[in-house]
Amino acid sequence: MNKIQDIDLSGKRVFIRVDVNVPFDQYQNITDDSRIRAVLPTLNYALDHDAKLIVASHKARPEGKVVPIHSLAPVAKRLGRLLKKDIKMAPDCIGPQVNELVSNMKIGDVLLLENLRFHQGEQENDEAFAKQLAALCDVYINNAFAVSHRVNASVEAIVKHAKISGAGFLLQKELDYFKRAMADPSRPLVAIVGGAKVSSKLGALENMLHHVDKLIIGGAMANTFLASMGYDLGNSKIEKEAVKAAGLVIKKAKEKGIK
Repeated sequence: MNKIQDIDLSGKRVFIRVDVNVPFDQYQNITDDSRIRAVLPTLNYALDHDAKLIVASHKARPEGKVVPIHSLAPVAKRLGRLLKKDIKMAPDCIGPQVNELVSNMKIGDVLLLENLRFHQGEQENDEAFAKQLAALCDVYINNAFAVSHRVNASVEAIVKHAKISGAGFLLQKELDYFKRAMADPSRPLVAIVGGAKVSSKLGALENMLHHVDKLIIGGAMANTFLASMGYDLGNSKIEKEAVKAAGLVIKKAKEKGIK
């Protein structure tokens, strides 16, 4: 895996996939900008090395439709304040207008693309969509560990079409923590996994069963596991299509003596 510090960024169009899916209040004010702050070292590094910076992220689950309340425009304002730079907000993440904005970029410019999930092709890992994203840049950098398990166009398919690809500092740091935890962990090793969807984490959960002593499931995911155990959860959110798979994870854990 290439690292951003090993890639020549000077004068290049550098596409950095980040995760700035931050929480908002009812008035569309950002209530916690820690995810934005976490990507600043990578963005600043690219700017310090004379890149033309294209930043891309998703927000919420608009299901492939343009939903104004899920625009990244408020993120552009906060990012500009933190970087102490003017951030250009693109009206979309692909298309003629975006292509023109990118072609007019100068060294040191920062362009934030609109919500990737406004296009169905993002979550479908669509090759045509990925090609359009890759065409925007000379260098692709993944700096979004939190979505790196997803088979999405801006994470997986784009790598096939990008001229050069690598990892940003945040992704490097998270992978280093993960490798150290798995290679020589203190015992007992406890994994705590949360989130909403079991289906998107099945591979990771099954892999963890080879390493951990205890596995704790939290968040909305826990409902699906409880449902697999026969609990009546009323109107609580359950991923019905993953109930059987959750039951198999529990069965495998018991067979391995994992609590």
